Amino acid sequence: MRVSHLALDDFRSWKRVVLELPAGPLVFLGHNGQGKTNLVEAIAYLSTFSSHRVSAEGALVRIPTHEEDPAPARAFVRVKTVRDEDREQVVELEIVRGKANRARINRANVRPREILGLVRTVVFAPEDLQLVRGDPSVRRAFLDEIAIQMHPLYAQIKADFDRVLRQRAAIMKHAQSQLRRGRTPDLSTIEVWDERFAELSAKVSATRFKVASLLCEPAARAYDDVADSHRHLELSFDASIDRTIGTNPDDPGSGDLGDVEAQQRRLLAAFDRMRDQEIERGVNLVGAHRDDLGLKLGRMPVKGFASHGESWSVALALRLGCFDLLRLDGQTPILILDDVFAELDSKRRAGLATRINAADQVIITAAVEADVPPELDSHVLKIHWDPVLGSQVLFEEPGAKESAEPGLVESEDPSGSEGFEPSVSEGVKPSVSDSARPTTTVNVESATSDSHESGAAENESSGVCESVNPDVLGGVDPAIGEDAESKGERRAEIPASASSPKDEAFVPEADTVAAS
Repeated sequence: MRVSHLALDDFRSWKRVVLELPAGPLVFLGHNGQGKTNLVEAIAYLSTFSSHRVSAEGALVRIPTHEEDPAPARAFVRVKTVRDEDREQVVELEIVRGKANRARINRANVRPREILGLVRTVVFAPEDLQLVRGDPSVRRAFLDEIAIQMHPLYAQIKADFDRVLRQRAAIMKHAQSQLRRGRTPDLSTIEVWDERFAELSAKVSATRFKVASLLCEPAARAYDDVADSHRHLELSFDASIDRTIGTNPDDPGSGDLGDVEAQQRRLLAAFDRMRDQEIERGVNLVGAHRDDLGLKLGRMPVKGFASHGESWSVALALRLGCFDLLRLDGQTPILILDDVFAELDSKRRAGLATRINAADQVIITAAVEADVPPELDSHVLKIHWDPVLGSQVLFEEPGAKESAEPGLVESEDPSGSEGFEPSVSEGVKPSVSDSARPTTTVNVESATSDSHESGAAENESSGVCESVNPDVLGGVDPAIGEDAESKGERRAEIPASASSPKDEAFVPEADTVAAS
């Protein structure tokens, strides 16, 4: 699968942008802090509802650089996916600061969790070094990300587990407070919470165990290809229940971490054994929240013993193993490499470049073009951050926009899509400065060829396209009233920022460019 079009509104540093993305390798090139990673982060967020950079989704909504500019209350991410070269689907997500998100599939309103699994990505970023050197929570999140993409329903199980985990922890903390005051702790409801917690914890641990088991072989193979080391990578799942209570000799099946019922019985027994300690410390001492993923090179643990290069190779192998694992069902995920080539030596770059060839679409961010392996036949798109306009696509010569004109996606009214209907009182009040803000719309292949031929110095003033409408994913251009395909045209269809003319926050009042 691949993403053919990407549209963002008020996401991170991007006010509004519409991009047509080609198949194969694509490089977002620009200095640090220009907005390259924000583009790939938007695509990756749709696959797991989590960011590889921040834990709070409120940070994804754009923060104005000037005090006089109104602060948007929400951000929009829209993509058009292509599967098997003929199945197209539009996926939209509205990220609302402080409130529940909203989603649509082909302009039909759905619950956000229903879009999980429609966009599959594997992201390798500098933050992945924490998979080796960080806390167990990072490795647990890694296994959860894979599980969500393989089984989207797991996201609900994990959410329920987190909620029950917090509730049970609150009971233990309250019991600890009562005990310190010389009172008898009130544990009248603890058995109910124990049952529910044991059930969900067993499901989460069983899912992680299965993912870790499936990941062992492809990750080890990827490490051998990338690192070319005499030591082999070994993965193991370290369940907290194994550290707390051993296998019941009378029940040989109790040691099977994939058996949910057996692990539920073990957890209940562990709760009884650890009750006094949990009350004394006011925390949950056993459960899926204390699981870990063990990493070894030969007989040595990776954490604390591996060199910097070996740690990078292990982190890269884990992501490449995840990529191979997700390919098994026939849908190749999008491979995203966020500023990682600069951290790899030439040997590891070559090994990674060889692996890239298996992906239908690869999106790379880089600060220096020389960091990208020359054997990659990639399109290059330069990104520039403007203090007033935010992140923009930068062309090298003034005629680049006109040369790319046939591939541009344009329509007149960005409010033409239906669906999202944020309240005017909750959204951003319309203003001339906000409604007339420019939109960057670009055909990557056309723009790239022009930039390669020019060889001229960067011209920032020519990098801003005029305001156009991102309403491309609908099929019918509201400004024209005709179906685009009926005219023999190939239009990308990315919905507008607003869903209804009632949404005054996103209805531009001027400076729109009509489709020709």
